[in-house]
Amino acid sequence: MLALALLTQQTAIPERVWPTALIYFFVLLGLLLGAVMVMRRVFRAGREAQNAPQRSGPATNDSPAFLTASMQGVIQKLREQEKELERLHKAEKERAEQTERLSEEVTRNMPAGLLLVNAMGIISSVNPAAEQVLGMRGLAFRRYSEALGEESALTQLIGECLNKGTIHRREQVQHVTPQGETRTLGVTISFTRRNEKITGAICLLSDLTELASLQHQMQLRENLAALGELSAGIAHEFKNALATISGYAQMIRGEKTEGEAAEYAGLILEQTRNITHVVSEFLKYARPIEIPQEPVALDAVIERIVAELQESLPGVRIAAEGSFEQVTGEEGFLRQALLNLARNAAEAAAEASGGGQVAIEGRVSAGAEGPAQQIIVRDNGPGIPAEALGKIFVPFFTTKAGGTGLGLAVVQKIIVQHGGTVQARNRPEGGAEFIVTLPVFRAAAEAIESKQARI
Repeated sequence: MLALALLTQQTAIPERVWPTALIYFFVLLGLLLGAVMVMRRVFRAGREAQNAPQRSGPATNDSPAFLTASMQGVIQKLREQEKELERLHKAEKERAEQTERLSEEVTRNMPAGLLLVNAMGIISSVNPAAEQVLGMRGLAFRRYSEALGEESALTQLIGECLNKGTIHRREQVQHVTPQGETRTLGVTISFTRRNEKITGAICLLSDLTELASLQHQMQLRENLAALGELSAGIAHEFKNALATISGYAQMIRGEKTEGEAAEYAGLILEQTRNITHVVSEFLKYARPIEIPQEPVALDAVIERIVAELQESLPGVRIAAEGSFEQVTGEEGFLRQALLNLARNAAEAAAEASGGGQVAIEGRVSAGAEGPAQQIIVRDNGPGIPAEALGKIFVPFFTTKAGGTGLGLAVVQKIIVQHGGTVQARNRPEGGAEFIVTLPVFRAAAEAIESKQARI
């Protein structure tokens, strides 16, 4: 019994993972059974020796030594097996840690945004690319509906995946960042499942804003070209007919007529002038324009615009700040477009309580095709109605009484023909802002060198 206690004490091993512990248990059980059988044989030999004293000899004296040697061999083997199990466990743990580090490194540096949401609707993991795409920080361990917004299209897609198991592939949604910027996102959402139960959602995100903008510009240019070819001839015929009507009306007024005839002639002249104005504005929008590749000094253009608006609207404070570089294009067209935006901003700011303010800010940023000039026109007016924000550049759509609905459409055409973009959005602090982006002027030699470098 003392030997058995010694065996139990010396062979105690620490707790292992389940498969290792099971193997270890069966090995120890087998050794213990073997030791018991040896002890039974020893005790049986001892009893036989007592019953037959004449057979006592060296075998009886050697039994304790044999038992001790057997026990030491068993203990030594168990220790060796324990060391081997520890080595295997350590190697397995290091391999798991290495795999986890590799997975984290890949997730952190992947260009696509990754968002993991568990079954409770909590964002369990998010990589830096997803935070950049969404324009948000600190998304981890927040409820996705609160972080992204209850009415967000992305929230609705994730909810459908978690609740119904719907998989969304290559969807395009509009996402508004906390800064008020609208982005076009490419979204692929799938779910994870265990035991036929949805345990979470995997959301891959990519920013398609620039690609969507380029597609929109190409489509707009094609539409403008087709519209110009179709409408130029029709508008010309309209102007000829209006000129004839106006001429006859003036003849009637020139005669010495009294009563209703003179009044009707005056109304005809007034309406023909209005229609002629609309047709002229429409021709500006529809007629193709040629843009020369010449430098235009924006600082001088902005200075003239500020001076003109301060004279016509003295109740509105207008200021220009920032950097204005030379851009490529035609000065007259660019001045017309920027003046239209600044005048709209000043007229909206004139309605603000406490005094209207308009700021024209210039920025130069790096672009895919070289440096780009941004002109941001801000006002503190009432802003653009949400239902009209997506339609303000559509021809003949207007929110002004007596407006033609062609002013902003002409602005967009001029900027697009100059290779730029124009966007409109409401400011979180109130008012609206228009962002015009134009390519910075580059000399011919510089442009050729840049093109060869890309080739």
